[in-house]
Amino acid sequence: MDTLDEAEGFLQDRGLLTRTSDSALPSLYEAFHEDPYKPGVGGFGEWPATKWPWFGELAERDGVYALKIHRGKHMLLTEGVARLADPILRSEIERMRAAADDWARLLDHLAAAGPSQLEDLRVELALRPKELKDLRYPLELCGAVVSRSLAVSAGRGDAHTHSSELARWDQVFPEPSGEGGLEDLVVAGVRAAVVAPERELPRWFSWRFLWRKGLVDELVREGRLWRPEPGWISAAETASG
Repeated sequence: MDTLDEAEGFLQDRGLLTRTSDSALPSLYEAFHEDPYKPGVGGFGEWPATKWPWFGELAERDGVYALKIHRGKHMLLTEGVARLADPILRSEIERMRAAADDWARLLDHLAAAGPSQLEDLRVELALRPKELKDLRYPLELCGAVVSRSLAVSAGRGDAHTHSSELARWDQVFPEPSGEGGLEDLVVAGVRAAVVAPERELPRWFSWRFLWRKGLVDELVREGRLWRPEPGWISAAETASG
């Protein structure tokens, strides 16, 4: 991939992408086949030398959603796959509101104030930076809250500093999709991966509590997934014959 448009085409073809390779799900950075920034040092040093900003740039495009629902790591979703995740994400807003007063306070504040920068939230909710960080993490992990990076003017000519804006999922995706759920999202993930170890599937998304025993068997019986060989799962449309 030589252009950002080609990277977006790859995302649209797969439906969802992780940032780095950590499972059978397709990874944007792995697809670049570009040498790392600092080989052997780990972490950010293993990101592509020149194309590492593309993940964030794709997240800013219309119809692309970046959520930390890959066990706390960002995942890019197309509009179509976001519609499948939508019922879960809306239910997570209500579940988290009911689970703790602090989470409800942040969620209710965002509902009233709209998407808000971190500094504004710290002031308006009288929170220390670490308190807000600890508060937002579980909300982003489950997808109830979505963050995006901002370049904020520092008031010195062209100088900028970086912050984040938080929004509730139902502010980012206002109209309920009326479709989807965990089963549809799992099928979309398998389709993106093409073929995946069956043991991986429960670990793809943050909502382990939604996973039930026999889910994959049900999807296989329904003809939505199939086992090309024991221990491996693929999407039904890839089956031959």
